[in-house]
Amino acid sequence: HKYPIAAMCRILGVSRSTYYYQAKPKNSEADLEKAVVEAFDRSRKNYGTRKLKVALALMGFTVSRRKLATIMRKFHLVSNYTKATFKKGKVRVNEAP
Repeated sequence: HKYPIAAMCRILGVSRSTYYYQAKPKNSEADLEKAVVEAFDRSRKNYGTRKLKVALALMGFTVSRRKLATIMRKFHLVSNYTKATFKKGKVRVNEAP
């Protein structure tokens, strides 16, 4: 280099941290996704994100509930307890039929 890095970055209008930046490779989430699907099936499709997080922690995975929800949506996993049920409209009291 003819110029020091700091001077060269100043001339180009680039910060030194940008010059030295190296992108980190993304980890594959295939193992995590497989573990989520297995834990969900093992629970007979009853676990939601809270219980899945605990089950995966016992298996050695540290994962947020938001990430679990994303994976569950990806594989169309819906807990038996979160399915919407039909609720009949409220009938007002003292209203003539």
